[in-house]
Amino acid sequence: MKDSSKGIGFYVLIIALVILFVYMFRNGFDTRMASYSYQRFEEALENKEISYVEIHPNEQVPTGQLLITLEDNDTPVKLNVADVKEVQEQLDDNGVPNYMYDIEKESTFMTTILPLLMMGGMCIFILMFMNRQANGGNNKMMNFGKSRATLILPDTKSISFKDVAGLEEEKEELEEVVDFLKEPKKYVQVGARIPKGVLLVGPPGTGKTLLAKAVAGEAGVPFYSISGSDFVEMFVGVGASRVRDLFWEAKRHAPCIVFIDEIDAVARRRGTGMGGGHDEREQTLNQMLVEMDGFGVNEGIIVMAATNRVDILDPAILRPGRFDRKVGVGKPDVRGRQEILQVHVKGKSLGDDVNLAEIAQATAGFTGADLENLLNEAAILAAKANRSYIVQNDIRQAFVKVGIGAEKRSKVISDKEKRITAYHEAGHAILFHVLPDVGPVHTVSIIPTGMGAAGYTMPLPGKDEMFQTKGQMLQEIVVGFGGRVAEELVIGDVTTGASQDIKQSTELARAMVTRYGMSEKVGMINYGSDDEVFIGRDLAHTRGYGENTQALIDSEVKRIVDESYERAKKLILEHIDVLHSCAALLIKEEKIGREQFEALFDEPKEGNLTI
Repeated sequence: MKDSSKGIGFYVLIIALVILFVYMFRNGFDTRMASYSYQRFEEALENKEISYVEIHPNEQVPTGQLLITLEDNDTPVKLNVADVKEVQEQLDDNGVPNYMYDIEKESTFMTTILPLLMMGGMCIFILMFMNRQANGGNNKMMNFGKSRATLILPDTKSISFKDVAGLEEEKEELEEVVDFLKEPKKYVQVGARIPKGVLLVGPPGTGKTLLAKAVAGEAGVPFYSISGSDFVEMFVGVGASRVRDLFWEAKRHAPCIVFIDEIDAVARRRGTGMGGGHDEREQTLNQMLVEMDGFGVNEGIIVMAATNRVDILDPAILRPGRFDRKVGVGKPDVRGRQEILQVHVKGKSLGDDVNLAEIAQATAGFTGADLENLLNEAAILAAKANRSYIVQNDIRQAFVKVGIGAEKRSKVISDKEKRITAYHEAGHAILFHVLPDVGPVHTVSIIPTGMGAAGYTMPLPGKDEMFQTKGQMLQEIVVGFGGRVAEELVIGDVTTGASQDIKQSTELARAMVTRYGMSEKVGMINYGSDDEVFIGRDLAHTRGYGENTQALIDSEVKRIVDESYERAKKLILEHIDVLHSCAALLIKEEKIGREQFEALFDEPKEGNLTI
């Protein structure tokens, strides 16, 4: 559109210049000559101030125009007169040299040919403009069904497996794909069939897209990248057309990799749409199924896709012959996190006190994207402090900011609310400390955060765990009630500050009963679902159990919650002195670390402290 406007402006400028030139040519460029009055002409004639006069009669005789050259000025002035014969006689009587030109007649070129040329030029310009607009619209319509995939050629700066950290097993699975792209003949000779499609499955931020780029970089082949949502449009048939165009382009550049990010946007299970089964998304999926199973076995096109919702994908696209191989890309372990941190600290200056091993230990559950964000926030904090390097304290502050939210130190809090918050967080911290499977405590704070919390108690994960035990889950529920118990024991009243704790504890207790078979009365029967609700599939579904079972589930959830609450109250009463001393220290310091908190358990008991 920008280029079209530029071309139109050029044509308009040319036409304007031509019109201006013709106008000046026809007027003899006399616009610069000054006009002269007849009275001044008579005075100059009488005073002998005129040196020469040119007389130009008009077609409307006897009128005409005089070009008068004065003695003191070489530039002539013009004067229109009613009778050129009379003026010539006056000039002759006063001895002024003069010359009368013949009556000017406009040439055929100026009167006929030039106007016709100008009209023809305008018509040509209008036709060119309309043709260009029509072609532009047609091109847009023709390109509407073209693929929007981005092509990354091998000669561009590429990513290799050395740039991917913490995913050693995943890289090993994909090395076979790389080897096939490099040397396909040795697989064909033995009759081997390389997987047509590789589906990368895992939580967001674990590096699925990065792995696909690394495969293309290692193999040195073209890499087509597109999002699943780029296929779907409001116009019927556009998505299927884009799929055909994508694979047609891929065949031209084979061997190559086609990567579809967030494939669940286009490959959802068929027949689950709210508006019927025959919609645009299903047509697009049908075309993708045909293309993946339609091209030859060894044409060198490998389809890679990424999703974090494999449960809603259509079974047809997951069968062998389409996506033959599924690679799980999970969250990294402590060694993987340390390797990822080492990749992301490149280009960043670190202080002597920065310990990447300690950071990796403290960031259990973080993905690669989370770790990159953590170090970026730490670098921002270092820059705000006018330092050219990152220190360990920057990373600690970034850890709190990423996990809980930025602290709002400027927020005004009353002494009563500060006291309630101090006891609430002290109650959580004590239970984190005394229960063996949920601690230790990393930070306790009563500074409000950007997430709306009045304070927070942050535990420090000791190690990575693949699963949770029943005892550990019960301890987490107990810890969740620490704040409410402290409020009840010390304040004598309860607040809304424990609402989120109650919600999380209830959800965990219900999961123990309905999903994990951890209730003897209910038994080892799954009454829940691991999948999220998918409206098209689950809207009309009913529960698979009756009212009596539901009542039993509710009673078991309530029993677990009540027993955990009583256990939390008992433990806090056993450490009531620490509760008071911790609350007093929090009111004074606003934030305490692990060493300060654990030192409170070593202090001699002096009875119940009040503040």
